[in-house]
Amino acid sequence: MRPTNRYAEPTGSVWQRILVRGALLLVTAVVIGALAGWTERVRASDDARPADQAMVARRLGSLGHQLQSARGDAALMRLELERARAIIESSTRYQIPADLAADIHDIAIGEGIDPALAFQLVKIESSFRPGARSSMDALGYTQIQLATARFYDADVTEKELFDRETNLRLGFRFLKDLLVRFDHDTHLALLAYNRGPAKVAEIIAGGGNPANGYSDLVLDGYRAPGTH
Repeated sequence: MRPTNRYAEPTGSVWQRILVRGALLLVTAVVIGALAGWTERVRASDDARPADQAMVARRLGSLGHQLQSARGDAALMRLELERARAIIESSTRYQIPADLAADIHDIAIGEGIDPALAFQLVKIESSFRPGARSSMDALGYTQIQLATARFYDADVTEKELFDRETNLRLGFRFLKDLLVRFDHDTHLALLAYNRGPAKVAEIIAGGGNPANGYSDLVLDGYRAPGTH
């Protein structure tokens, strides 16, 4: 029997239906309001004196602005719905609290990392345990070492590395830099995250293969954006 996820109730599909219905109601209300205003202006313009026509034209012109604003609101709402869906799916898939899923998702995007890759990294590094510490003193969700973290934040303390936002932000920033350094080769970047960039570069320069199975673990089931 499949274990129940106490963090994913109501289910993702229920949340999505609620959010979609709310979005449609809001957009419909905005459009109806805009059209109602347009109708009132058109009626007023039928009896308008020539001196009032410029004013009527300006008022009618505001309809376009209102509709454009409604389209912008709808686009923003669509993005929020997509974000909510992704967070709910990740919370359910990894059996983690929704607030943790939201932080991983949002911070990954903020640091330029694909959220799907970020979730896999945290899963393999710490099994989503905030207090994880390795024998090499790698800390927290992303198992980042203090020396590495201080490359990005010279004043960060070991205690601060157990703060969720700080740990995720610095760990994802480190991975982003490794992706850039290794020409966006995800396997090499992950190996460098695990073994150290200098070690991986040294092995490659010597004609060797730095693979140790770590990148395969992280990428198991992962699909990069744009792939099918």
